[in-house]
Amino acid sequence: MLEKVEEFNMERVIEEFERVTKDAGRIQKETLKKILEDNASAEYLLNLGLNGRTDPESFKAFVPMVTHKDLEPYINRILDGDTSSVLTGKPITAMSLSSGTTQGKPKFVPWNDELFDTTLQIYHTSFAFRNREFPMNNGKALGFVYSSKQFKTEGGVLAGTATTNVFRSPGFRTAMKSIQSPFCSPEEVIFGPDFHQSLYCHLLCGLIFREEVHMVSSTFAHSIVSAFRTFEQVWEELCVDIKEGVLNSKVTVPSVRTAMSKLLKPDPELANLIHNKCMGLSNWYGLIPELFPNVKYVYGIMTGSMEPYLKKLRHYAGELPLLTSDYGSSEGWIATNVKPRVPPELATYTVLPQIGYFEFIPLRELAETNGDGSFLCMDPKPVGLTDVKVGEEYEIVITNPAGLYRYRLGDVVKVMGFHNSAPEVKFVRRSNLLLNINIDKNTEKDLQIAVESASQLLAEEKLEVIDYTSHIDLSKEPGHYVIFWEISGEASEEVLGGCCNCMDKAFVDAGYTSSRKVNCIGALELRLVRRGTFQKILEHYVALGSAANQFKTPRYVGPTNTRVLQILNENVVKSYLSTAFN
Repeated sequence: MLEKVEEFNMERVIEEFERVTKDAGRIQKETLKKILEDNASAEYLLNLGLNGRTDPESFKAFVPMVTHKDLEPYINRILDGDTSSVLTGKPITAMSLSSGTTQGKPKFVPWNDELFDTTLQIYHTSFAFRNREFPMNNGKALGFVYSSKQFKTEGGVLAGTATTNVFRSPGFRTAMKSIQSPFCSPEEVIFGPDFHQSLYCHLLCGLIFREEVHMVSSTFAHSIVSAFRTFEQVWEELCVDIKEGVLNSKVTVPSVRTAMSKLLKPDPELANLIHNKCMGLSNWYGLIPELFPNVKYVYGIMTGSMEPYLKKLRHYAGELPLLTSDYGSSEGWIATNVKPRVPPELATYTVLPQIGYFEFIPLRELAETNGDGSFLCMDPKPVGLTDVKVGEEYEIVITNPAGLYRYRLGDVVKVMGFHNSAPEVKFVRRSNLLLNINIDKNTEKDLQIAVESASQLLAEEKLEVIDYTSHIDLSKEPGHYVIFWEISGEASEEVLGGCCNCMDKAFVDAGYTSSRKVNCIGALELRLVRRGTFQKILEHYVALGSAANQFKTPRYVGPTNTRVLQILNENVVKSYLSTAFN
């Protein structure tokens, strides 16, 4: 099937999307039936007594909702080389590594050809809507893409990040030819073993093909911002390489040097042009359209934990549209962006009913059940895809073709509307609480709001927060919140003390403010870290097997994440304690 995808028929893809979303309820039943038929012989389902039943009612009656922890014994057997039908009918021969930035180590989730097919469906659908609004013609993409290595587990199972598993799937190139602009960079750069060297070469390739670049993209907004922050540091070296036609000696990987030597020819005129453009910019505003005059948009995941990078991304992009890509996870795809012109902050994703079976746990119900506003409940009753209500928040439960059945994804979404009968959702947060000492309950979004409100004081000094994370310090009573900041320059003691107080006041959760007033939670602490600290954290995760473009800065570093805590604490240059509640 995959080998035949030559001509891309945009109208047909849009028609198919309209068809499945008009009849989402029936399509969901068909999707579940197919998943359960294909995997009827799986030991996991047989042990639960499903015995070949494929209707939603039986499925929900026999199969419990689970988390990754519940499935670990089965996943570990597969990793150790068990080739029987453990979770799926056909044995699982590959695993995806999640970014693993919460527990400090990557999680393994099953990967198979059926998941690859759902990936193509998502890519084709979003491309059709994107290309209708922004036709690409024959341009190239400057893609900050880094494919980490696949490796074999002790049991002989191939493992890599979800992105890597997609890129290395046999049908990927053929299937993508008709919808993907070719990357500026050769494959040797994309698959290069050293992230820094690949990034440098991506930038160089972009400049060489600057007139042909029609889009700038990466998996996450963070990677694009990081790439252009690097450009600010290395642009003069890049100009020298272009002028002389010789690659910088810091790129040492032989295969990368060979591939780049085929592209790089002495071009003093281009080097001079780029030099003049960089000198002419004011604080790098509008850098992307200045370097790449034919770019139509910047593309990547820009919602959720990527929102804090939008301000800097807009600074680099100038007037260019920012398009957020699709909504998925290492466990599987969920929804696609069919309204590419909507800015990322307002973006919604339409759930595709044919790529998995979806249930939604109503969060309001949980809050009422527990009585204390908490998000967890012993017996949450989920509703189906077409039964969700506009304006309500839900935790997503996913059943996919790769052995995850009624799997709690841990993502909270808000239903913003419907496209035909399929819900349009907005990502709100991860469901697990981030900061919690006493009766306080603060989420990733609450932390983001606190950091953004305090960073306005920095902006007055023409400084910015490059990245941030948090930690709970319980080493002495009472415990307190610690926020780590990396900032772009030197700020006065007065300003940083003000930022610390501002964050403490910005956590408006009643449990937090009441606990602070009676000193059940201590003064918030702001710890300033050296420039490059968050880069060291990225390198730590890349060394564990993450792909650099799949990296998400952990917004909370727990006590078990010892190495990341060590990196942060070793690089603290100053710390401030809030006086906001004194």
